[in-house]
Amino acid sequence: MHSIWAIAINTVKQALRMKIAVVFTVLLLVVLPLMGAVTTGDGTLKGRLQTFVSYGLSLASFVLCLLTIVISIYSVTNDIKQSQIYTVLTKPVRRFQFLLGKLLGVILLDISLLVLFSALIYTITISIPRFVQVEQKESVKARNEFFTARAALIPKEVDVTKEVLEIYKKREKNQEVPQEVLQNKAKRQTYLNMLAENVKRWKRAAVPGRELVWTFDNVKPFDPNESMFIRYKYDVSVNPPDLQVTGNWFIGDNRSLGTISETPFETRETKDLIRTFHEMEVPAKTVAKDGFLAVAFFNNPALNNTIVIFHPQEGLEVLYKADTFTANYVRAVFLILLRLVFLACLGILASSFLSFPVAILFCLVIFFAGMISGFITDSFNYISEGIGAVYSFTVKPLMQLLPQFDKHNPTKYLIDGRLLSSAVLAKTAVIMVCIKAFLLLILSIIIFTYREIAKVVV
Repeated sequence: MHSIWAIAINTVKQALRMKIAVVFTVLLLVVLPLMGAVTTGDGTLKGRLQTFVSYGLSLASFVLCLLTIVISIYSVTNDIKQSQIYTVLTKPVRRFQFLLGKLLGVILLDISLLVLFSALIYTITISIPRFVQVEQKESVKARNEFFTARAALIPKEVDVTKEVLEIYKKREKNQEVPQEVLQNKAKRQTYLNMLAENVKRWKRAAVPGRELVWTFDNVKPFDPNESMFIRYKYDVSVNPPDLQVTGNWFIGDNRSLGTISETPFETRETKDLIRTFHEMEVPAKTVAKDGFLAVAFFNNPALNNTIVIFHPQEGLEVLYKADTFTANYVRAVFLILLRLVFLACLGILASSFLSFPVAILFCLVIFFAGMISGFITDSFNYISEGIGAVYSFTVKPLMQLLPQFDKHNPTKYLIDGRLLSSAVLAKTAVIMVCIKAFLLLILSIIIFTYREIAKVVV
């Protein structure tokens, strides 16, 4: 362990001698405060905070990622090129200890710089409301929708299998199913999926005079004395003349209707623009002690003359404060650290068998592919429809090895005030570090152990 630590300290000193870490540090120390002063967003306090955190944290993360790639590769390849590795390996230092020392040094540098930049961004973020004069309404909105960590619950998926089969059998009996659907298994499944979507859409649609009820379990507000929010977006079959829908809402424990209950409930009448997100603030006390909550919407025929539709995923959400902004911010920073650890292992792997420029190119390709991994995976899944099993056993396993940086983006949680849970963080750590990064490190040790560092010339 002493040898690994000595190599790690030497790696940090080597990185500082490169000046690149110093240059990036000074650059961000100047740019981040300037960005906090000039960023305006959409003109509101919330928009200004969202824009600064989004760009500031993304910039710091991007710079640290590039820095990690460069230093992890340079520290190994330069030692080999300058023959400094000979003085190390001739001592009682194994090759795996050499790589582990290099990796530890890069991670120590990453942690130091990440703590510095994240602390600066956090300080500027919490200071912005003190130096910006806004109305009380904007301050409350920023506190409720940005300086928070809200958990989001969407309605449960409805099982419509039985209803779909009944509709299909009825149509088949009445000879309403196309002949090619009856003869082709794949087309029949597509037809059934289409029927299922239509049935689900109907269950999320409220004709005039109909009430929709959604129930949620395990709702656990951080403080029952604070507020929670119902986020919704209307879609309609026919646009109203004023493009607005009037909704009659009930929020609370509908199990206690008609009885005496300690849990209060809220009734609201709202009028909102269609196809636009809206948030309705209600007391968190409306959640029952066992975590049950019901949200009901009634399409009043006297006020609306159209079918109101709530689409899945974005039609309706229950948002409630589950943690503080500070705790959420710390978890988001730790998520960036996981990314840096993966890139450090990737850089060590590349430097174990490639020259400096080739290793840099290799790591940058993997890095940018990880930034758009969702798009790449969807594209290959679309192409795979024609090649089937070949894709499943060749390309698909390789695609799973890509780092999913776009899926684990910390800023998407912070700018919307969404909770980055410890469970999500732990799952990401297991997949990205304990599995993928560990495999890269093991592979680099194997390659470097059997690599010929120097040739014997007689």
